Amino acid sequence: MDVAHHMSRVPDYTAFPTVDQMHAELDELAAAHPDLVRLRRIGTSRLGEPLRAATIGSGPHDAVIIGGPHPNEPIGALTVSSLLRQLVEDASLREDFGYRWHLVPCADPDGARLNEGWYSRPSDRRAYAEHFYRPAEADQVEWTFPLAGEDYFFDRTLPETEALMRLMDEVKPAFVYSLHNGELQGAFYYLSKDDPALAARLTAIATAQGLPLHMGPPEVPSAVPIGPAAYMTPRGAHIAAAYGIGGGSVDYADRFDALHLVTELPYWADPRVADQTPTEQTYGEAIQANLAGQRALIAELARSHSAVRADLKVRSPFRHALEDFVASHDDFIGEWETFPGTDRPATVAEVVGNRQLVHSMRLRYTGTCLRMLDAELGAGNATPAIRAERARLGARFDAWFTEAEADAVATPIPIRTLVAVQLGAALLAAESAKRTAVC
Repeated sequence: MDVAHHMSRVPDYTAFPTVDQMHAELDELAAAHPDLVRLRRIGTSRLGEPLRAATIGSGPHDAVIIGGPHPNEPIGALTVSSLLRQLVEDASLREDFGYRWHLVPCADPDGARLNEGWYSRPSDRRAYAEHFYRPAEADQVEWTFPLAGEDYFFDRTLPETEALMRLMDEVKPAFVYSLHNGELQGAFYYLSKDDPALAARLTAIATAQGLPLHMGPPEVPSAVPIGPAAYMTPRGAHIAAAYGIGGGSVDYADRFDALHLVTELPYWADPRVADQTPTEQTYGEAIQANLAGQRALIAELARSHSAVRADLKVRSPFRHALEDFVASHDDFIGEWETFPGTDRPATVAEVVGNRQLVHSMRLRYTGTCLRMLDAELGAGNATPAIRAERARLGARFDAWFTEAEADAVATPIPIRTLVAVQLGAALLAAESAKRTAVC
């Protein structure tokens, strides 16, 4: 398959779509091509939003593509759009590739609506932080699949998660693709199967598009590398208890022996995240600086919450996300305390990666706290404590944003590039899964 050809057909984009725009596009394509596109409702979100999937293509294999499993990660909505349009337009891709594609543009529409304030300004880091929303850990669609074990049991699945489970139960996929992205880290991948050759092909399409690979600290300390910027996907059995979550979509895909892929892409490109030049700092020192910065953030947010706790009236999603972060994040980062090999020199990528993570978490969760306070003010709950804390924390946000900008050398990545890489990865992995299924 000429993957580069399909990547080259991805159009230019200037913004991420709103949830309403996603629905409108599905309606348009289904109405224009009723003989090709089957549009159906697969479930309902917690706030009553329809969850819909578009099915297109000829078998014998099935692929489930999950856009927006985290609502602050909307690249996948455009990847679903571009792939669906190419399948409509390209009879060979649709009929000869051997897949029925089941495409879900947005798995968490309730959360996506709370991020729409920055979707139209994707290159604006301040807008991103000010309008950022990510649910509490146990409210994330990606991490609330059921787990049943003697030592840890999770059955608090969300309606959105149950919709994806029903879809997979119905079609028994050979390939499941969960579309993710980050902020300032480089490009990297998670694969459910140890396939170094596929991992190398995946990283090659990212570098060919000019994206730096993520060569800094892994996202999860226990992640097992397959190759540069590629890891085995962590299973819920290994990480869920520490995070208070369920399994991931990978755990459910394992029921069907499906190949599961996660593509993680940044919004901004910083070449330092791929720089493996040794520094004079040890890796342990880089990790400890990261942990100290994140713990100072937790303490700052705990102070803010304590200052206004007695006055809070609105049970906003921002409040729930903030309280979850303050209560549990120290346990999450504590896993890094025993990370092996910390006496060696840290690379530039590792030093920068650890430092950028502190900037990212500060802006994300200070922004979340400010949104919590703004929800109170918007409801008319303008007590002196809330007004004072909004002013104090707003100034802290400004200072941290200035610090982050001073430490940044990143440039915004064209959305088209990001979508092209995710789409190319879909085709490469689907082809690999098909070969495995045939064997």
